[in-house]
Amino acid sequence: MKQYRAERRVYDVPEFGAKLGLSRNASYAAANRGDFPLIQNGKRKVVPKVAGDRLLEEGTRGDR
Repeated sequence: MKQYRAERRVYDVPEFGAKLGLSRNASYAAANRGDFPLIQNGKRKVVPKVAGDRLLEEGTRGDR
């Protein structure tokens, strides 16, 4: 039987921070400062993929 696996729609904070070249601690510090978009559910903090990918794309384009 084939099992359905949903695509993840969020990054964990350290996972997204790693895309920015940040350590785990620096990732949480940046998240707490509001440097990137977060969804918080209780203690769990995640970065929405759509917003995170948009932020990464804007950062790679620079100021053109």
